[in-house]
Amino acid sequence: METVVFALLNGLIYGLLLFMLSSGLTLIFSMMGVLNMAHASFYMLGAYFAFTLGQHTGFWFALFLAPICVGAAGACVEKWGLRKVHASGHVAELLFTFGLAYVIEELVKIIWGKFAVAYEIPPELNFSLFELFGSQYPAYRIFMLAVSIGMLAGLWYLLKRTRIGLIIQASLTHPHMVSHLGHNVPRIFMLVFAAGCALAGLAGVIGGNYLVTEPSMAFSIGPIVFVVVVVGGMGSLEGAFIASLLIGFLQTFAISIDASFAEIFSFAGLSADGDVGRITIASLAPMLPFILLVLMLMLRPRGLMGEREF
Repeated sequence: METVVFALLNGLIYGLLLFMLSSGLTLIFSMMGVLNMAHASFYMLGAYFAFTLGQHTGFWFALFLAPICVGAAGACVEKWGLRKVHASGHVAELLFTFGLAYVIEELVKIIWGKFAVAYEIPPELNFSLFELFGSQYPAYRIFMLAVSIGMLAGLWYLLKRTRIGLIIQASLTHPHMVSHLGHNVPRIFMLVFAAGCALAGLAGVIGGNYLVTEPSMAFSIGPIVFVVVVVGGMGSLEGAFIASLLIGFLQTFAISIDASFAEIFSFAGLSADGDVGRITIASLAPMLPFILLVLMLMLRPRGLMGEREF
């Protein structure tokens, strides 16, 4: 029971962190049709910006300033880079964002160094919030949970209950009509791209000190974000939310299971002396999202709630 409860809590927190990352990518794809390969790099920039700003302003100001800075960087990328490349088609966009990811990583190494920085949990949240089954549960994880849920509620309200959300959704399906009504569609696209990058930056602010802030963090979590988007369905925020939680629970439950194949399949005569028998479920945890991706593409290419086929 203890293992199940902790796996549920940790899976929920990790899943919502993945959704914070994937929601921005989903917004960008659903509106612009751009699969931004550099999206996780903006997550990394959020963590590094928060680390630098936090040294001067403290964590709480950095929590608001860092995503704004990342969003501004995303707006510049869209206006002076991606918008010009867009005319050359989706392949050019993929190559542009793929190259941008490497450029951002090298810039991070030049500015902050090649090793992890000491981006730490703020002292105000570095304590145990409650005791569960004799173990202390960190307050910062609950803070991450609260920020993620707040972001989810704010994003849903913005898109479903405000005039801005109506304009954004109308620009997705009828951009020419929105333009004839007097709205600047290219500016809307730029703001959506900036907002998606800012969401990734916010995930970096609250996830960088929980995980680790180092130059390869984008390439370690980036593939999983794309798995979330594909499994959930390209362009579907609801699908991204479901897929994020699914992958979060799947990985945390796998990590918490220390059983080996020999123990599980002992009835079939599998021995712990062999290489296969020594494999543990926990060691397969990093592979599980990609197994899910392969199965989804084989059985349901449009994802759980997507409308676009590959």
